[in-house]
Amino acid sequence: MTLKVLMPLAIVAESAPLQANQDGVVLVGKTRVTLDTVVYVFNQGATAEEIVYRYPSLNLADIYATIAFYLKHQSEVEAYLQQRQQQSQEIRAMNQARFDPQNLRDRLLTRKAEQEA
Repeated sequence: MTLKVLMPLAIVAESAPLQANQDGVVLVGKTRVTLDTVVYVFNQGATAEEIVYRYPSLNLADIYATIAFYLKHQSEVEAYLQQRQQQSQEIRAMNQARFDPQNLRDRLLTRKAEQEA
């Protein structure tokens, strides 16, 4: 009986497929899908396969690696997500103050009336 010699399996640590863009937003793989999005749908109960189905620009290995990163660094990721949520609310408030919808509507109606006159 001849025994086959098994080739050793090279076990290497892979970095998470995450990168921050120029605005500091963390993106998954080489896509525009944010870490926020993947974590949100994962926490809603979506599987990695479902996430890839929803966001076809992602690949399955990157989703599993992202989920693993999230689970290993949950407190840091949650702090990042909280910071992003706060930043989003601040930007929304600034935009609403700057571009008051009622004021904009009034200006557009005034402009329309002037053009018709």
